[in-house]
Amino acid sequence: MHIAPFDNQNNPIVDVDDATVPLNYFNIVKLKKGQAFEYSVPGYETCIVPATGTIDVDIEGFKVAGLGHRVVDVWDGEPEGVYVPTAAKATMVCMSDEAEVFVAGARYDKVLDAFAVRSDELDKVQYGSDDTKTHRKIKHILGTKYHDKVGRLLVSELFTVGAGGWSGFPSHKHDTDRLPLETRHDETYNFRFKPNHGSGVQMLQREDGKAGDAYHLVDGSTICLDSGYHPCAVLPGYEMYYFTILGGLSQRSLVQFFQPSHADQLETIPGIKDMIAKFK
Repeated sequence: MHIAPFDNQNNPIVDVDDATVPLNYFNIVKLKKGQAFEYSVPGYETCIVPATGTIDVDIEGFKVAGLGHRVVDVWDGEPEGVYVPTAAKATMVCMSDEAEVFVAGARYDKVLDAFAVRSDELDKVQYGSDDTKTHRKIKHILGTKYHDKVGRLLVSELFTVGAGGWSGFPSHKHDTDRLPLETRHDETYNFRFKPNHGSGVQMLQREDGKAGDAYHLVDGSTICLDSGYHPCAVLPGYEMYYFTILGGLSQRSLVQFFQPSHADQLETIPGIKDMIAKFK
């Protein structure tokens, strides 16, 4: 499902018990200097990630000062995040002239401890190549590094490297719990383009060998993925970014099932197996 950019007025774009991705939660909060925003999401653990701007965060007494340093856009420096336990009350206050803040969530009942992820604590991986049109960089905010501190939530930022190319290829899915082959993980993306008038396409093929759907992506597009194979691409001459939320049904580790007709491409893309391991 594609959700076109709109002024959500700090209300969830993907709310709890969403019909398409019930395991996910997603909000974009926009604040001016000195403004505050408070939230609590029963039944969902969340992560606060400034897209741009700087905020102070208070999670029921756990305080994080000066979170986020990007000014111009998501390409302007490294991300930072704060893990918010299930149902905890979190308050963010804008310390810069303005801030745009992502709030990512996954359904999870247990209550863990809050913690911050600073820019020097990210788990990064770069793979693919210009020749294969698959060159990209992933910055894991809540990745394998924090596996014992998070319940079901995976949060990352993905960047195309260069101008134009594919992400999410070879085509894969993760819509069914059938270990060890695959796990059920709902997934939500928010896309940005550089320059911001760029665009791309999200493919969604629900059955191997049959025609699927395609969505035209623009700056600010949100995609909700509940099932099917889902590669995406950006037009030549543009860079693409997407903020990625994964919520697991029965476990946090993601096991992707690669489309049989394209699985042999795993052997052609440099470093892709390291990328796969970082989601587990």
